[in-house]
Amino acid sequence: MKRDKHIYIGLDLHKFQHTAVILDCWFEKLGEKTIQNKPTAFPSLLEYVNKYLIEGLTPVFGLEDVGGYGRDLALYLIEQGYIVKFVNSSLSNAERNSYAMTEKNDSWDAQCVADVLIRKLPYLPDTAPSDIHWIIAQLVGRRNALVKAQTALKNQLHIQLNYHYPSYKDFFSEVDGKTALAFWESYPSPYHLEGATVEDLRKFLLEASKNACSTKKAELILSLVQSDGEVKREYQTSRDFIIQSMVRDIRFKKQEIKKVDKELKVTIKTLDMQLETMPGIDTVTSSALIAEIGDIHRFTNSDKLAKYAGIAPIRMGSGGKETMKKTKQGNRKLYDTFYNLAVQQVQVCKGSKIPRNPVFYTYYNQKLNEGKSKSQALLCIMRRLVRIIYV
Repeated sequence: MKRDKHIYIGLDLHKFQHTAVILDCWFEKLGEKTIQNKPTAFPSLLEYVNKYLIEGLTPVFGLEDVGGYGRDLALYLIEQGYIVKFVNSSLSNAERNSYAMTEKNDSWDAQCVADVLIRKLPYLPDTAPSDIHWIIAQLVGRRNALVKAQTALKNQLHIQLNYHYPSYKDFFSEVDGKTALAFWESYPSPYHLEGATVEDLRKFLLEASKNACSTKKAELILSLVQSDGEVKREYQTSRDFIIQSMVRDIRFKKQEIKKVDKELKVTIKTLDMQLETMPGIDTVTSSALIAEIGDIHRFTNSDKLAKYAGIAPIRMGSGGKETMKKTKQGNRKLYDTFYNLAVQQVQVCKGSKIPRNPVFYTYYNQKLNEGKSKSQALLCIMRRLVRIIYV
């Protein structure tokens, strides 16, 4: 692309409005316009841009956020046949910080995007929002929010239970397990167990656990409650309500997570990627990979995908001396997903000591025998996983 054949429109994108700054190829500002973030306002942006078009010039648009607030505008511009480039926010931020006096407002942010657009036009990727990858990312985001909320609730439940049952951790293996939640809801404090016999509690636990817990568990709980002593306090009814409310909320979060997982499984099948055929990759892991990678074909080879994930080392050198070093650059969410997957590949099954993935387990130990550290050996596993997934 010849730089003098275009005018450049940088956009600063927000929830309710977008600000566009138009530059020519000499970095001179031609105009600026703010529009509302709704489809009916998008044509007015094109009408404004067309005022600065002369024969032989075509507009190029640069957007930072093409998966969030700017997605609708990006799709609209592409549908109208315009060139739309994705400008990584780190590039526009570096452009902003390159000036002696750093400003921060919508107009200046949009101009910095346009500056990057001019300087790096041949190297910027075309914006190509994919509905299937976008919706998977949205579902993963929804799941992550539910899991985060559930974890917070679980931590709060621990605090509340400690007031009522000092030995509560010895009652059940998981504080938010199905049987445990049923118990906390029916017996939010020892006060509700007054007069309950071992037989009464045994029947309750049998039904709640589907016959998994019985007499021994009932005896243990009543014994621990007895040894804890009196814990009843003022406003006990309200304190009990708090625990019961948390139990209901945790149950709801668990149900919603299951529903999201089911929707993810159905949606992922349409891509026919077969990721779940690899040991250690379930619906949650495969959806996390897809959400962060997007369309894998945008990477021309596995090395570029590894670099994007921050798994490939970078070249560091000065004065004729060079070395390859591990980097913390790249997509850290994707890096963490590959790291967790690599750890699973080299683990052994509890009790049997049988490797979960014999091939990777052997490869991992081979790297250790070659003198590599555990972290370096895991990085080798991660790199191989990238190649396998790319293929």
